[in-house]
Amino acid sequence: MSKKLPITIASWDYDRIRPIKDGTVPVEGCDVTYITTRPEETFFRLFTYQEFDVSEMSFSSYMLARTNIDFPYIALPIPISRVFAHSGIFIRTDRGIKRPEDLKGKIVGAPNYQLTRGLCIRGTLSDEYGVKPQHLKWRIGGLDVPEFLDYVPQEPPKGVEIEPIKPGQTLSAMLADGEIDAIFTAQTPLCWREKRPKIARLFANPREAEMAYFKKTGIFHIMHLIGMRKSLAEQYPWLPRAIMKAFEEAKALTQPHLTEVTAYVTMLPWLAYEAEATMAAMGEDYWPYGIERNVKTIDAQIRWSYEQGLSKKLWKKEELFHPATFTWFRSDRPGLSSSKATDASLAKWKKGQGPTMGVKRK
Repeated sequence: MSKKLPITIASWDYDRIRPIKDGTVPVEGCDVTYITTRPEETFFRLFTYQEFDVSEMSFSSYMLARTNIDFPYIALPIPISRVFAHSGIFIRTDRGIKRPEDLKGKIVGAPNYQLTRGLCIRGTLSDEYGVKPQHLKWRIGGLDVPEFLDYVPQEPPKGVEIEPIKPGQTLSAMLADGEIDAIFTAQTPLCWREKRPKIARLFANPREAEMAYFKKTGIFHIMHLIGMRKSLAEQYPWLPRAIMKAFEEAKALTQPHLTEVTAYVTMLPWLAYEAEATMAAMGEDYWPYGIERNVKTIDAQIRWSYEQGLSKKLWKKEELFHPATFTWFRSDRPGLSSSKATDASLAKWKKGQGPTMGVKRK
C-alpha cells in the first residue's frame, strides 16, 4: 500500500469544506489534517509564519504579499469566501450622505486599507460612481475593539490620506459619536447591531443594489482564495488538481442541502426559497470555482489592487494562479465536469426532484 502525502489545510468552518474536513471527500493521495480557525487567525499565521501547506487566504493580502515579500504560496482559483461589497458601507445619517457620490470629502474608517472587502468597496465606488480613494480621508483601526489588522507590510498609497486612530479608540464608537462619517467593513459594527441613532447602511436595500450590480457587471466579489505552498506544487505536480477536485466535490455535495426542506441544516425558515431564488438570478452554480467562470471578478480585483496603490504592478492571472488550474473543467458541462457530484446535483434540481418554492427551473 502506497504511503499518502500528509498535508495540513486551514480555513474557517464553511459548509462547503465540511465534506473534506470530515473525510467524506478525500484529497486524492493525501492524508489531511484540517485546522479550523477564524480568517483573522488563519491570515496572521499564514502571512507571518507560513504554518500551513494549504490555506484560506485574503485575495487582496495575497496580491500585496506577492508584491512586497517573498511569499512562498501560489493561489488556486477556489473562492472559498465571497460577498458583495455594498452591504459593508455604514454611514451617519446626519452628514448629508444620500448616495455614493456624497462620500467625497468624508472621513471614512476601515479596519485596514489592504483588506479585500475594502478593496472591493473602493473598486465598486470608483467604477460605478466615480468615487476614488483619494476623494476620502481614511482612518484605520479596530472596528469594535482596539486592534490593527496588518497582515502584510505596506507603504501608504500616494495621494491618499491614511491615518491611524488613537490608541483605545474603535471605529464603531467613533461613528456612533460622530467623529467619523462612515465605515467600510467586512463585519457589521457594534453601533449598527445596537441600533444606535443616526447609523444606517449607505444602500438601504443592499440585496437589490448587489443584484443590479451583478446583472450589470457579472462580478461576484471574491474575498478569500485557497493557497498552497509553491514547493509542494513543484514537488508533487498532481497536487494542485487533487486539491481543486476535492474542493469542487465538497461544494457539490453541500449545495443540495440548501434546497432540501426535509430538515434544514441552518436556522433559516426560508432557506430553500432563498437558495432557489439565488439560483434563478445568478445561475445554478452561482458560486463557481476555476479561472474561466470567475475571470471578470478576478480581472477586476487585480486591476483595483493596482489602481488603489496596493500592488506595485498590474499582475497577470498566469502569475498569481497555478498553471494547472487554468485547464480545469467547467462544472456546468455534464460529461466534462471534474466532479460527478456537481453534475448529479444540478441534474436533480433541473428535473424537479426537490422544492420549487415558486422559482422557475431553467
